Amino acid sequence: MFTGIITDVGSVRALTKRGDLRARITTGYVTDSIDIGASIACDGVCLTVVALGDDWFDVDVSAETISKTNLDSWAEGRRINLERALKVGDELGGHIVSGHVDGLAEVVSVTDEGDSTRVTLRAPQPLSRFIAPKGSVALNGTSLTVNDVEGCDFDINFIPHTKQVTTWGDVGVGDKVNLEIDTLARYVARLADTA
Repeated sequence: MFTGIITDVGSVRALTKRGDLRARITTGYVTDSIDIGASIACDGVCLTVVALGDDWFDVDVSAETISKTNLDSWAEGRRINLERALKVGDELGGHIVSGHVDGLAEVVSVTDEGDSTRVTLRAPQPLSRFIAPKGSVALNGTSLTVNDVEGCDFDINFIPHTKQVTTWGDVGVGDKVNLEIDTLARYVARLADTA
């Protein structure tokens, strides 16, 4: 489990294709404090650490994960949002995030509004019913509040701090981002469907 509060921006150091995809991620985390088998959210995807170095960790990415996420667009040098798994007693600054991506949202517009940036994204139609104004979503692992919703499109406002400490300062029209809907919204919808 995660909170959607990004604690490091790493970068893809190397990609190796074999049965699965092996990715080496450069990080600012103290790797001595990471165990083999630990979970780290990489652009919102919960991945398992399989090897460690002084300033990097390796993860294996299955074909299934690649088919459901934007990890197929990873390339060497790409910056990615990182978050280590939540520990009991940690501050829950965002919302509960599982690291299980539901689908891809596409950035359809980026508009500066003062120092902030309003980004409009288009969710896949089956997921759009789970997105509500003032509700939460995780996009590329970042816990965010939805401003407005119109059909499958929804707006997020990024303040300067968020743009500086995540990869959201690099966002562009046409980008595909990992979308995880709020767990609470999922269960409320399920209850409504069975009532």
